[in-house]
Amino acid sequence: MHTAETVAFATIGVFNRRSSTMVNNPLSGAGYLLRGLSLISKPGLRPFVLIPLLVNILVFSLLIWFGIDQFELLMERFLPAEDSWLFWLRWLLWPLFAITLVLVVFYTFTVIANLIAAPFNGLLAEKVERFIGGELPQEPGGIGQVMKDILPSIASELRKMGYFLLRAIPLLILFLIPVINIAAPFLWIAFTSWFLALEYGDYPMANHGLRFKQQHRRLKQARFTSLAFGGSLTLLMMVPILNFVAMPAAVAGATLLWSERLKQLSD
Repeated sequence: MHTAETVAFATIGVFNRRSSTMVNNPLSGAGYLLRGLSLISKPGLRPFVLIPLLVNILVFSLLIWFGIDQFELLMERFLPAEDSWLFWLRWLLWPLFAITLVLVVFYTFTVIANLIAAPFNGLLAEKVERFIGGELPQEPGGIGQVMKDILPSIASELRKMGYFLLRAIPLLILFLIPVINIAAPFLWIAFTSWFLALEYGDYPMANHGLRFKQQHRRLKQARFTSLAFGGSLTLLMMVPILNFVAMPAAVAGATLLWSERLKQLSD
């Protein structure tokens, strides 16, 4: 009997380790995003993708237009006219501007777009979960539910922004410290990947009543999968054209991650 119990406990231990490995598989993180990208093209989900997609396109286009317009004004004000021998500086500054624009647009756009589309992202996460056969604690929502969720969704986004800023500012300071600043870009990429996993993981988990601290704990238990998901999303947001569908794809991918991996975990 003692031997049987020992074998049983050993088997459970092996199963738990295997389960932990499956839950925490970094390769599957990017897979969830790719599956989400494929999922949003399904006929049953297209209508719910439309508003987040339009928000993405509108905000992204406005930011690019504003950035280019302001840069042109700065060029005209601080750099010589075309007949000056210093005009060649424009050709040096344009690539620098392009890199800066990508970084500014990436972070600013993500904040603004998610703030605007938060209630609709929650609805999309709900529809995706039902589409793949999942069950939610409440009845299917609609536009009325979206209206009710506006203030709570905005409050949730602001709370996430507070979490982001409290950690982003010290990381940005690292860029100014000699020697340490060598590691700063890698730390920044890792933090951004983690934050994006938190950002989009919120939508399906909030639909099940999980608060921010509970969401944080679930994602920490699947840390490598979450980081890989956020990292692949970072790359997707940098790709022209595809960055327009990054938000709905991330919502769908995060919902798959929740349904298949995070839901089985405990707080």
